[in-house]
Amino acid sequence: MALQPTLRPLVIAGSYEAPHTLEIFLDYVCPFSAKMSGAIETVLRPLFQPGGKYEGKVKAIFRPQVQPWHGSSTFTHEAGLAVLRVSPEHFWAFSLALFKRQGEYFDIPTSTLTPLQIRASLAKLAAEVIPANKVEEFEELLKLKSSPNGGVAVTDDLKYTIKFSRQNGIHVSPTVLWDGLVANEISSSWGEKEWSEFLSSKVQA
Repeated sequence: MALQPTLRPLVIAGSYEAPHTLEIFLDYVCPFSAKMSGAIETVLRPLFQPGGKYEGKVKAIFRPQVQPWHGSSTFTHEAGLAVLRVSPEHFWAFSLALFKRQGEYFDIPTSTLTPLQIRASLAKLAAEVIPANKVEEFEELLKLKSSPNGGVAVTDDLKYTIKFSRQNGIHVSPTVLWDGLVANEISSSWGEKEWSEFLSSKVQA
């Protein structure tokens, strides 16, 4: 498990020092990722947070997984990383909101929109989640730089997440790693029973 300091808030459940790590690669415009986000919220986070069965033993990391065959995937992940920068404590809440509204960013709904229009739409969504005094800062992070091909202020963070996925051979979402190895048995359809059985087999009491 590796995270550059600016991306440490991608630990969405459990403590950073926990010895076991679930790395969950999700794409904001992937329906199966949206399904898994529900299990993360209702099953995993309660288990890893204070008072949970695996408190101090397991952490979960959200790994942004841009899938370029979906045209808007890059823009949605830029927005997620911008929230991570300006209001990290609201990153997971924003992610859940985006997963719930992901249909607005599917291929056909965004096919007639410009990149600026997509980013403006994402800014409106972010404004529903992050503090009002952070919205302008969020919007600034998504403004194109003056150089013709320089990207936006979070492009370097986006590059890092994409390079991390590529060097580890992650191709699709959702993909889950347990302590650094792909756990192919994990499915987006897993609920409390499956997750509980998996964790009990992996974590020593």
